Amino acid sequence: MTNGIDLRRVWNDTLPGADRLGADLLRRWSEPHRAYHDVEHLAEVLAALDELADPAPRAVRLAAWFHDAVYDLQRDDNEERSAQLAEVTLADAGLDPAEVVEVQRLVRLTATHDPAADDGDGHLLCDADLAILGSSPARYARYAEAVRREYGYVAEPEFRAGRTRILRGFLDRPAIYRTSIGRERWESAARRNISEELAAFEGPPS
Repeated sequence: MTNGIDLRRVWNDTLPGADRLGADLLRRWSEPHRAYHDVEHLAEVLAALDELADPAPRAVRLAAWFHDAVYDLQRDDNEERSAQLAEVTLADAGLDPAEVVEVQRLVRLTATHDPAADDGDGHLLCDADLAILGSSPARYARYAEAVRREYGYVAEPEFRAGRTRILRGFLDRPAIYRTSIGRERWESAARRNISEELAAFEGPPS
């Protein structure tokens, strides 16, 4: 599902004349091992960017397309490899080198979602990527279930421990979202959703 967004059109509007690259990125986002980090997630990130800034800078929009373009469930360097993919393919597409470097930088930020206080573009991308945390309870439940399916090879106690560490890390932040719009629209819901998921982990592992 892509929430009614025509991703090919969005790509062509972002980088006209790079049809083959857009098709390759959509192929990557459609890989069968992706349960959450798929075309629906890509569409939601792009839609969230539209809520946060209309329009978002092109480098931010391109970073959204690349941020999970490489996604191997059993590796921890996907953001770095996605940034490297952006470097090669965007240079081949004729993008200005300085903009390519900025796209790479933004993609790497999604490994931590911790941009500097004065990094406006980083705030936009990270908030859009985390917008799922502040979604409706039903959408959040579907997201959490999809994440569990992606990590189906991990035993339940280990998964709960790792997931708890990540979620508590978000709750421990003064604010999950860095933009004023993100905080207004998603902060309260995100904290409620995360707290409810953590509370469910207090029961016995299934």
